[in-house]
Amino acid sequence: MPDRRNVLTPEALSMMDTIARTGSFAAAAREMGKVPSALTYSVRQLEDALDVLLFDRSSRQAQLTAAGTELLTEGRRLLQEMDAVANRVRRVASGWETELSISVDDILSTTTLFELVEAFSGVCVEGATPGSGPGTRLRLRTNVLAGTWEALVSGQADLAIGVAGDFANPGGIELRPLGDVNFVFCVAPHHPLARATEPLTPEDLVQHRAVAVADTAQRLSPVTVNLLPGQDVLTVPSMRMKLEALIRGLGCGYLPEPLARPHLQAGRLLSRQTPRQDTPARLYYAWRAERGAVGLGRALQWWLTQLEQPTTQKALIERQAGLFPG
Repeated sequence: MPDRRNVLTPEALSMMDTIARTGSFAAAAREMGKVPSALTYSVRQLEDALDVLLFDRSSRQAQLTAAGTELLTEGRRLLQEMDAVANRVRRVASGWETELSISVDDILSTTTLFELVEAFSGVCVEGATPGSGPGTRLRLRTNVLAGTWEALVSGQADLAIGVAGDFANPGGIELRPLGDVNFVFCVAPHHPLARATEPLTPEDLVQHRAVAVADTAQRLSPVTVNLLPGQDVLTVPSMRMKLEALIRGLGCGYLPEPLARPHLQAGRLLSRQTPRQDTPARLYYAWRAERGAVGLGRALQWWLTQLEQPTTQKALIERQAGLFPG
């Protein structure tokens, strides 16, 4: 029987990930530039070493068993940890991360985000050619609600911008306030609720379709906000698509006031009073606070310095559709 440590290699774990992601041995073999029989042999080596079945042989697809699912989950975690170790070793030598992953909630200003990216790209490392940047690859990802927090705690992101503060902190995560976001309930002028008596009651709202942005969380429990039991829902992937749906009268719902403001002023949307208490949503930015001799990388430190600035915080929240005073 092959030794367990000898078969649980990064290559084997990556192979498991590829098979599960592509859905078949043949598709995985094509992606990896191998023949299917080589993958089948490698999987049997894993199974022999661990004394378990990883794939259900009765299925035509690459269907994982419970043991295979556990190995895939832990294998992905181990691969992430290996990448993190390599990144930390690199940081010891240069101080700059080879890659910085940032999860940004969909509610924030993309214009401001990319201005920060431009400024970061213009940072010159000592000894480097002017204008060459710090050499840190940025990986930006957009998430919604719990998905923004999940990206950070799962290790998929080093920095999360726009998270709520009511999630359980597993430890090692630092939070700082970003600012408050006000929401307004909006409908199109031709929507039936535009003519209803205010304040709108739950009985009024449940009769009409709501437009909601889907939470991007995969493992944490998705957050559902301002939806009533039994209410029809149109689910969209982004806040901008929600705005478009509301303008077209496809439903009703809450929008960040800065995003809704120009459309309310132009008459494309109407704000309506509802029973919901108008309490602003407090947003934070958060990062994984590493301890020890390595400390925080210089790229992350740069971003944290920018996020401390009140003008940056205000712009991320207020500067929607290019609208921002000053």
